[in-house]
Amino acid sequence: MNSAGLLVDSFGRVREAVHEAVEGLTEDELAVRIDPDANSVAWLVWHLTRVQDDHLAGAFDGEQLWESDGWRDRFGLPFGKRATGYGQTSAQVGKVRAPAELLLGYHDAVHERTLDLVRSLTNADLDRVVDAAWDPPVTLGVRLVSVIAEDLQHAGQAAFVRGVVERR
Repeated sequence: MNSAGLLVDSFGRVREAVHEAVEGLTEDELAVRIDPDANSVAWLVWHLTRVQDDHLAGAFDGEQLWESDGWRDRFGLPFGKRATGYGQTSAQVGKVRAPAELLLGYHDAVHERTLDLVRSLTNADLDRVVDAAWDPPVTLGVRLVSVIAEDLQHAGQAAFVRGVVERR
């Protein structure tokens, strides 16, 4: 397996985990917070998808599907167009409500665009600096691994919350 294949497989695992956490839950179940300040399944999946959309658009000098494909309008959230969930307050987290079909539709669109971007990458491509504001500068490879790691953490959190919701 080459590096592009490894990335395709990794992002595929994120998609599987997201679907397992979301499918079959109602909008109310997706919005459950296991304590007043906890993240819901809906917020976790929206956030991880927003981060992936944002970071890959930035790394490849493209547009975010959130805006270009109208996902922001479909969700109708009261946040700025660049909001990804990072640093949001508990009250803002509670505003993320969406049906499973919308969450999965956005995630699948971002996933497909991600695969289109990473399928043909070479090892040399992964060394390209995508963010010089850090020390050391962030390469494409580091950015992609960072997104995968964050996505899998949040997908695991969503699976945990789902388990609590189902046991109630």
